[in-house]
Amino acid sequence: MLDEFKKFALRGNVVDLAVGVIIGAAFGAIVNSLVGDVIMPVIGAITGGLDFSNYFIPLSSKVTATTLAEAKKQGAVLAYGNFLTITLNFIIIAFVLFIVIRGINRLVRKQAEEAPPAPSKEVELLTEIRDLLKAR
Repeated sequence: MLDEFKKFALRGNVVDLAVGVIIGAAFGAIVNSLVGDVIMPVIGAITGGLDFSNYFIPLSSKVTATTLAEAKKQGAVLAYGNFLTITLNFIIIAFVLFIVIRGINRLVRKQAEEAPPAPSKEVELLTEIRDLLKAR
């Protein structure tokens, strides 16, 4: 059973998946930083210094705080600013993945175009005859 697990765990696609998940998590952290530390402050500055991360609607009359963190401690809130930030993260990730997949598809198409033409039927037949004669 241990040998079977070893074969499974070390198969190419399992290792590739693990690498993809690790790189995806790192890429997600980069995009979160890009959105939270670069894009949202610029958007906030353009809109008059508004901070999207603190946009919320109190769902309880007990909530009187002006920041999201304090408001969550006081009661239920609808944090739509945080949702906007996460939505922007998703759009950036989706766009970057689109660009990457588009590039990979172009590369694959170029390789397919550069593939040598298949041999003619006569050449295939002669190759089979040669191989049969060598096997004797």
